[in-house]
Amino acid sequence: MDLTTFLWTTFGIYLTISIFSFLYKDNPFYKFTEHLFVGVSAGYFVIILWHNSLAPNLFNKIITDHVWLYFVPGIAGLMMFTRFSKKYSWISRWPLAAYIGISAGLAIPLEMSARVNRQLYASMANISWDNFWGPGFLNTTAGFSDIIVLVGALAGLIYFFFSKAHTGTFGAIAKLGLWILMIGFGTSFGFTVMARISLFINRIQSMETWRVASFNTANEHYSMIFPLAFYGILLLVLAYAIVQFIKFMKERASAA
Repeated sequence: MDLTTFLWTTFGIYLTISIFSFLYKDNPFYKFTEHLFVGVSAGYFVIILWHNSLAPNLFNKIITDHVWLYFVPGIAGLMMFTRFSKKYSWISRWPLAAYIGISAGLAIPLEMSARVNRQLYASMANISWDNFWGPGFLNTTAGFSDIIVLVGALAGLIYFFFSKAHTGTFGAIAKLGLWILMIGFGTSFGFTVMARISLFINRIQSMETWRVASFNTANEHYSMIFPLAFYGILLLVLAYAIVQFIKFMKERASAA
């Protein structure tokens, strides 16, 4: 690991520790990292928008291909900036209304096709009676799994049918639908947690790699800056903890 890579890695470790410091309470380290993240994300988005959208789809069409019709969306985009003017902000409503209308017209059919229709097709699959149990428990190719999908879909829909009181057999099916929904939500939440835990493990492994590299004198790019950076971050964290402890003791003494 050369010096430049180590310094950037050290900065990344510092940002990781700063973010996790919010678990204690809000502090300047966390605020700095939060603002930096938002600023870098916004700047990155602007660059991506320019190279992937504005430059190829607007400016190149006008300057290189001489398609003058593209002046229309260009002017509509400029009209959006009148939002910052109190006097002429009403002008931005026209391109905004057109954008929302076009987006809704494109998104609704795609959502219906990708989510509703495909979910309906999946719930109406032929039950594989010859392979009812499948090679394993709740195998996706098993007929038993198809029955679970069908019953779960119907029970979930019945739960949202409020024109009839949820009593008797109808209420039991609705309650089953509620359980199916809770299982689905719990599974989604568990998957999200596992993804976040994977990111957390990755950051911990990066910190361990950085710690080892800090004292690896066999590295041809080794420098005294490596251990100094390591101890510098530790001292920074320790100093902040001491300051917070002293502040806490003063507040406690004044309260007594």
